[in-house]
Amino acid sequence: MIRTALTEIAEFAEFAAYCAAPRLIAPSPLHLGRRREGWRRWGIMVALYCAGLAVIGPLIAVWGRAFHLSAAASFSGFSPLVLVPAVVLVFPLLEEALFRGWLTGRPRALWLLAMAVLGAALLGAVSLHWQETAASLGAVATVPAALAGWFVLRRRTDPPRWFAAAFGAWFYLSVLVFGLMHMANYHSASLIVLPMVLPQLWAGLVFGYLRMRHGLIASALAHAAGNAATLAAALHIGG
Repeated sequence: MIRTALTEIAEFAEFAAYCAAPRLIAPSPLHLGRRREGWRRWGIMVALYCAGLAVIGPLIAVWGRAFHLSAAASFSGFSPLVLVPAVVLVFPLLEEALFRGWLTGRPRALWLLAMAVLGAALLGAVSLHWQETAASLGAVATVPAALAGWFVLRRRTDPPRWFAAAFGAWFYLSVLVFGLMHMANYHSASLIVLPMVLPQLWAGLVFGYLRMRHGLIASALAHAAGNAATLAAALHIGG
């Protein structure tokens, strides 16, 4: 009991210290069947994440009622057959790869991120009917460019100096973008809606820490667990 409490306190303290001063570290991946200490620390962080949601949830519910904000459309538009695998499996993997897969600064991951951002920007230009032909061709070209860049950079592991020097800014940028992206779940994007994405900002901090502490699989598993808990609560309340 005492040992467990000390482990929890140490993990909370390390998480708080990391959030105060994010640093580029080499993750210690989780392994099945051994290194149970890593899994124990992962479980502590998932419990902390869920506890944070339990505190933030009622607060944003009060805020939403005060300003007559509609509920988030996070789980709308899906049939029951695809809702659970999409929310619990597909979304966590895709979002962790996009928002935190590159946080270790490996050149190939940064290249893939750059191509993804460029491709999204070009697709946005197509949707706005701006230079549609050129933008369409450019979006298609990002796919082979991404693959070629990954092949060329696959053996390089050291992060670029510019990335390492500003890692704290990159870490918090990933948290901020991840949170603000979820404003799309609401009908209007305004400062009034901003507090409604506090759960996602909190998630960005926890998942970012887990990604750097234990690797991408650890953050994806935590993301999946959080989504499963949120989905179960939403279905319980709605049904």
